[in-house]
Amino acid sequence: MQIIHDRRVCESPWRHVPEGTLADALRAAGPGAIIVALADWRLHRAELRRRPGSVGVRLAAGDGLDDILDDLASIALVALEFGSFTDGRGYTQARRLRERHGYGGEIRALGDISRDHLAFMERCGFNAFELRAQTGLRDALNAFAEISDVYQPGADVRPIIASQRV
Repeated sequence: MQIIHDRRVCESPWRHVPEGTLADALRAAGPGAIIVALADWRLHRAELRRRPGSVGVRLAAGDGLDDILDDLASIALVALEFGSFTDGRGYTQARRLRERHGYGGEIRALGDISRDHLAFMERCGFNAFELRAQTGLRDALNAFAEISDVYQPGADVRPIIASQRV
C-alpha cells in the first residue's frame, strides 16, 4: 500500500491486522511490522512487546490515549483513525502525543481524510497519511505547500506570522 510519509510517497512496510484476528496473524506472520487495534493491544500487550518486528497501535475515533501512554517507548507507530472528516479528536490526540508526551514515532492518519486536511494534520504532529484509494498521492503532496503562513503555533517547527514581524 502506498502512503505519504514525511512528505514523500512511499510503500508502507506496515500491515494492518484486523481486530480480533491477532492470534492467527501472530502464528502465520513473521517478524514484519504490524498495526493492531487498541483492543488487541490491551489483550496481548506482553506478547506483542516480545515479538520480533515493529508494532503499531490503531486507535479508533472514540479511543483515548491513556491505554498506550505507558508503552509509547515500545510502540513504533500510532495510527489515528478518522471515522468522519468532521471529527477533530485525532488532531488533538496527535498534538498531545508530540507535545505533551514527547512521542517521536510515526503518527499516521487514516480513514476519512483528504488532501485538504494534510497541511493542518502535519501541523498537529502527523507525519504519515493513508488516503482513500481514489486520491492521487502525487497531487496530494501539493497540499503541504498551499498554506504559506500560519497564525497559531503547532507541533511542527514553522514560525507563526507574528514572530516574523519587525
